[in-house]
Amino acid sequence: MNLDALPRKMYTEGATPIEKAERLTRAFGGPDLYVKRDDQLGLTEGGNKTRKLEFLIADALTKGADTVITAGAIQSNHCRLTLSACVKEGLNCRLVLEENEAPQYDTYSTGNYLIYQLLDEHATEIVANGTDMEAALERAAEEERSRGRVPYIIPVGGSNAVGMTGYAACAAEIASQSEGLGVAFDYVVCASGSGGMQAGLVAGFASMDWRPDVLGMSVIKPENDQQALVHKLANETAAHLRIGAEISREQVRIFDECLAPGYALPSAAMKEAVKLTAQSEAILLDPVYSGKAMAGLYALIRDGFFREQDRVLFIHSGGTPALYAYAPFFHQQ
Repeated sequence: MNLDALPRKMYTEGATPIEKAERLTRAFGGPDLYVKRDDQLGLTEGGNKTRKLEFLIADALTKGADTVITAGAIQSNHCRLTLSACVKEGLNCRLVLEENEAPQYDTYSTGNYLIYQLLDEHATEIVANGTDMEAALERAAEEERSRGRVPYIIPVGGSNAVGMTGYAACAAEIASQSEGLGVAFDYVVCASGSGGMQAGLVAGFASMDWRPDVLGMSVIKPENDQQALVHKLANETAAHLRIGAEISREQVRIFDECLAPGYALPSAAMKEAVKLTAQSEAILLDPVYSGKAMAGLYALIRDGFFREQDRVLFIHSGGTPALYAYAPFFHQQ
């Protein structure tokens, strides 16, 4: 896996830290837990999409684009960071935002939505829940072409082969840090939404002799559907990077216990996990991705999934701005 030959914009100085979460380990009563702080990645308020955008924005610039178009939910971390990268690079940006399925607290006034307005109040377009987002992106691109611009479409979550390269690179970063720390992680745990983070990690580790199990905590789809998606994306990434290995469906491990009651809908388990992490490690998780993923990890620990001697690395994917949009939920008793 040779990443040096690929166009890349560097938005983060060095590797994100890995912290040993000793107090959280005791709170969960589980194996040794570590947290990789991808919430500290570059661009506005950080988060995992920055890794994907390093390759996506470089690809857009290489292809002569002057306008980037992408889509997501009202509180999309991906849209926030895409807009941030465009501001940094002097590119036009259009965000197609899908309304929530049901009204959600302060999601239209604070959190990521507020940041969109601060970065570029003209960048957003809100469409009805259930809109065909691929068609909406193509329509926006056609409008930009009619204005004489050169659009570049980034799919929801940045989860195509170019973007997922960012998490194949993260796998290499983790391997290097693991060697430096003298800690061979048995498991890497992450949220699994659009699927690109987990797929990139699986593909990246497939290129190495050391292959920890990557456990994806699904926050959008039921287990079988999410496994099929991530399996497809992991093989697309492997092909893009010419890894030369076929990734089997069995290598893609998905758990959906943290999904209920549905995507972006908060749960008591998520609240418990967010509060325990904050009160144990002074780390803030978000309510949609990392909070639910931590709840899923906690459920596995309670169910006896891990051995006492296992070493588990949790990827903190960021998304903290959305926490403030869900403030009323955390105030509820």
